[in-house]
Amino acid sequence: MENIEKLQEIIDNSNNIVFFGGAGVSTESGIPDFRSVDGLYNLKYKYPPEQIISHTFFQYKPEEFYRFYKDKMMCLDAKPNKAHTFLAKLEEKGKLSAVVTQNIDGLHQAGGSHTVYELHGSIHRNYCTKCHAFYDAEFVKNSKDLIPKCTKCGGIIKPDVVLYEEGLDDETVTNAINAISNCDTLIIAGTSLVVYPAASFIRYFKGNHLVLINLSETSADKMAGLVIHGKVGEVLSQIKI
Repeated sequence: MENIEKLQEIIDNSNNIVFFGGAGVSTESGIPDFRSVDGLYNLKYKYPPEQIISHTFFQYKPEEFYRFYKDKMMCLDAKPNKAHTFLAKLEEKGKLSAVVTQNIDGLHQAGGSHTVYELHGSIHRNYCTKCHAFYDAEFVKNSKDLIPKCTKCGGIIKPDVVLYEEGLDDETVTNAINAISNCDTLIIAGTSLVVYPAASFIRYFKGNHLVLINLSETSADKMAGLVIHGKVGEVLSQIKI
């Protein structure tokens, strides 16, 4: 309870908050994370998940890629949870300037947030690899063929998500770093901080308050002024705006 009071005080006295989140923000919406005991990396597949969601694997085994991707990464029925709605309200009040997320589920926008920098892309944007025509997530998920094909040219459709071996979008990275560099409070939540280069962005923070909310310890715990070990939505829902 003491930690919640400290967080309340920090938020009350902050004017430019940035939220940096990972998979733990969406687990309360029923979306599995990657590295927990029940995460995707501990499920049994014909190939390791890290190999499946790589650029090379998508190129050479698109059927196996889409079998895993549609089944485990396209959670289209998931709804925003208390964390998402809290952040949207915080933005509406003018206290939150940006959400920087490693998630690809689009739940921050569904929850009402407007300024969201998606470091690893989004399942909701999909493009033909030949003619670059746009397709939404429902088209990809419900395509009659396992590999979704472009209705205009027949090319394979690729999700606008950053696969292993691919680089992050330059503009998104610049915007995220600028937001972190200029905020007075950085709340890091639901991330193990082991995915690079995204995890390295927190080093640009030079504001007053570094807050960390996560179920388990992270490498940044010692740097943070306030560490709360718990579920992100449960923690944030106790804060009054």
